[in-house]
Amino acid sequence: MPIFRNFTILTLALDGSVSDAKAKLIFAVEAPERWKLRMPGLRAPVDYKEEPLRHPSLRINSLEPFNAEPQRLDLVSSYITPADFFYKRNHGPIPLVHDIGRYSVTITGLVDGSKDLTMSDIWKLPKHTVTCTLQCAGNRRTAMSKIKKVRGVGWDVAALGNAVWAGAKLADVLELVGVPMCSHVTPNGGRHVEFVSVDKCKEENGGPYKASIPLSQATLPDADVLLAYEMNGETLNRDHGYPLRVIVPGVIGARSVKWLDQINITVEECQGFFMQRDYKMFPPTVDWDNIIWSTRRPQMDYPVQSAICSLEDITMIKPGMMKIKGYALSGGGRGIERVDVSVDGGKTWFEASRYQKPGIPYVAGDENSDKWAWVLFEAEAKILNDTDIVAKAVDEGANVQPENVDEIWNLRGILNTSWHRVHVQIGRSNL
Repeated sequence: MPIFRNFTILTLALDGSVSDAKAKLIFAVEAPERWKLRMPGLRAPVDYKEEPLRHPSLRINSLEPFNAEPQRLDLVSSYITPADFFYKRNHGPIPLVHDIGRYSVTITGLVDGSKDLTMSDIWKLPKHTVTCTLQCAGNRRTAMSKIKKVRGVGWDVAALGNAVWAGAKLADVLELVGVPMCSHVTPNGGRHVEFVSVDKCKEENGGPYKASIPLSQATLPDADVLLAYEMNGETLNRDHGYPLRVIVPGVIGARSVKWLDQINITVEECQGFFMQRDYKMFPPTVDWDNIIWSTRRPQMDYPVQSAICSLEDITMIKPGMMKIKGYALSGGGRGIERVDVSVDGGKTWFEASRYQKPGIPYVAGDENSDKWAWVLFEAEAKILNDTDIVAKAVDEGANVQPENVDEIWNLRGILNTSWHRVHVQIGRSNL
């Protein structure tokens, strides 16, 4: 295992002055008698003085660390979410690349020999693109907290985004260390692939964020797991994992680790905080005084979900025809079979239109549809009185959103997939 040490180093400037700086030196054991010293190309700041610029319209839910989501209407203004409006989920200061030429990812663990991959090595692998929606497990947490207090970032309905990711398939990368495609176990007994970031998380006592997925998923080409270096045709920005991040389609966003530092092949799933003491689904009867974390598996898949984004929770409108817009998605690559909308609080329903790419009809499960991506929906109705407008989605597995949030309340406020309700009042429009 690598051993980390902090050293104070002296640097000599061109004008002859001397300054000191903290640098992380990594000693990697290649054999008992050999040590390799390398300077990392990626570092994690210890404070928030070097944060990137963000779009001023974002709803900031936490400043340090920075967690924010777009306005509802901005979210559904296009099928592909611009990087500026893609939700920001962080657990510490944003890492910095000071020398991309020195940056590398170490693959180690239960494989035949460790391997360091530079960005040049990864760029040489076949490049794949995947259109994929990432959704924070805590999306719509604020509505759940109105039933009973929960812990976590207070997300509205926009803690998700849909992007075109590009990079190397993880299955191709693992073949470089002798792990065949479609493997369930390595010859040395490895069954899980752990991703370790370089950031610093208070939940990990200052250590890095980490998560894992089963080896069977990591080595399955059709699972489309990527080591991504591009987002929407451009190099990843810092907020979204520059220079390299993991994209795991169809599961909660917590497993798509950013600022990748190590890939470890292990016997057991990751034992980090965010796999073992967070992001687990407990029943409403469990609270902080009786929770036993080991009784639940880490959450991976997410249920069918939808939300109305053209209206706030309470909106003043003029009487007449109104367009109702939003998004719907489901985990595991399941398409959206139907989005139902009600303008009388759920008494009667009609079906909304669904779409992804312009000019191509959306059909759930069709080869021309993006299986890992959301759909946007639109409906039109005449609103003459104060009322509740409701949306619910059904995926191609016939899974439907639960009606009430209290049925799925959990102490961490994750996976609020209940019917989404907004209230409109007739009066002076604020749209």
